[in-house]
Amino acid sequence: MPLPVHRAEPAPVPDSAIQVMVAMRDGVRLATDLYLPSGHDRPLPAALVRLPYDKNSRYVFMDRIAAYLTARGYAVVVQDVRGKFRSEGETMPFVHEADDGYDTIDWIVRQEWSDGRVGMFGDSYYGATQWAAVSAGHPALKAIAPRLTGADGIRPDYWERDGVTQLFGALYYAGYWTDRWVYEFDPDLTRRPLIEAMTEIAEGIGARPALWDSFVPEVKPVPAFPHGHPFDGPPLPVLHQAGWFDNCLQPSINDWAELSARPDWAPLQYLHADSIDHENYHLDDVPVPPELDHAHVDAAVDRLLPRHLGPLVEFFDVFVKGEGTPERLPRVRWHHGHLGDRTADRWPPAGARTLKLYLDAGGLRPDAPSREENVTWVHDPADLVPTLVPDSFAALLHHVDESPLHDRPDVLVFTTDPVTEPLDLAGPVRATLRVGTDGPSAQVFLKLLDVSPGGSAHVLVRGQRLIPGGAPAPVAFDLTHTGYRLRPGHALRLHIASSDFPMYVPHPGTEENPWLATDGKTTTQTLRTGGQHDSHLSLTVVDTVSPS
Repeated sequence: MPLPVHRAEPAPVPDSAIQVMVAMRDGVRLATDLYLPSGHDRPLPAALVRLPYDKNSRYVFMDRIAAYLTARGYAVVVQDVRGKFRSEGETMPFVHEADDGYDTIDWIVRQEWSDGRVGMFGDSYYGATQWAAVSAGHPALKAIAPRLTGADGIRPDYWERDGVTQLFGALYYAGYWTDRWVYEFDPDLTRRPLIEAMTEIAEGIGARPALWDSFVPEVKPVPAFPHGHPFDGPPLPVLHQAGWFDNCLQPSINDWAELSARPDWAPLQYLHADSIDHENYHLDDVPVPPELDHAHVDAAVDRLLPRHLGPLVEFFDVFVKGEGTPERLPRVRWHHGHLGDRTADRWPPAGARTLKLYLDAGGLRPDAPSREENVTWVHDPADLVPTLVPDSFAALLHHVDESPLHDRPDVLVFTTDPVTEPLDLAGPVRATLRVGTDGPSAQVFLKLLDVSPGGSAHVLVRGQRLIPGGAPAPVAFDLTHTGYRLRPGHALRLHIASSDFPMYVPHPGTEENPWLATDGKTTTQTLRTGGQHDSHLSLTVVDTVSPS
């Protein structure tokens, strides 16, 4: 029996928008909504969004975003990318975005309502379309504000990092990039080989996503910048917008760090990091009550917009409108969890220092243990450590207590004593572990959690990588960044395991491709603590978080 699949149809074009079919250089026409301020009497700067998720869907609430921006003097242009919903052309992510972005900007500047200046903004894939347009180099593009994304993020090679593959990548390409529609499905991910679950999805939809050939069973690069990488072109003002609880945080931070280190780009780089997940749920609202769920409640969207768009408008007013000077903008603004909004002239902020915590007999301690010890855990492909959060993109909506995992024998935990004073994290979190496996290789998953006085544990940051077979050896882990206050009475806990399923494709314990493996083999991993080459966690902390 075929897998049940639901297909999402395009939502109606709102009365506030004028839909235009804009021709690209090859004659393909892209469905484009134009929103103009009522009663405008002069040419306007344009705020452009190019997305694949139906420009008129409730999910993207572009009509509400447009109302906010038109009220502040911008024409808003929202476009379905090539091959999606009302737009013509083949359905293939990434490969057409540079030229289509250039041609769309070229169409904008030829309109009578345009003043010839364009800024681009948007989340996730519609952050990737911004970087593609930058690579094409249209002179009218004055600034971009990519949010929860990265220049090299979300392509197939993003979903496989350090030898570990996010299963969601394959599900995403099937659900959103098989053809012009969006599909929802619930495949049987316990099937082995795992690639049979992908076949089940394709049979349910009735077609195979073209990009799967670049992802399953092996990841291959997808060309996205035919005119060269955007970082190698002329510098452009960028507002990097990141979420501390976003599962795409790393690409956002990577872009900020790399461009801030380039002398020609650095003066034009700005960072805004908020305590949000990929779906824009906020730490301050946890646990999220039904009336604040913006996925379903319009009033919750209206409440969200000033925080969502306020920094963008300030940035565009300077670099797109040309009103005011860059000095009025904070170089870095971030939400410090459980404390509030802060600004600084750099990230990490001035005064940041490294605090090392050493793994020792189940604890995380400030002093290195002198005695060397080995601790082991088992990876059994038939009994995987489960992913508890049902949707990692909405981590704060679910805000799952991970403590039930910590009683499993295949999960190691190391916990600090509860703090008596606030501990403020502000910057990167890294770990160096001496770890090995008796298998050909192994996955190692790290999570750093906030443990409440009641014992619940919630993820702050995470990192993972593949380690080679052999005796314990030093391995470096990047757990991304955070801005967060650990409150008195709370503790930090480091979780170590070798699976996190179904968020990640599991290791079979053999040398087989994990998509193609049918039978798994149990492996034993060894962590070495203490002695000459310790295992430790490195936190970036500040003693004082200055008010904005």
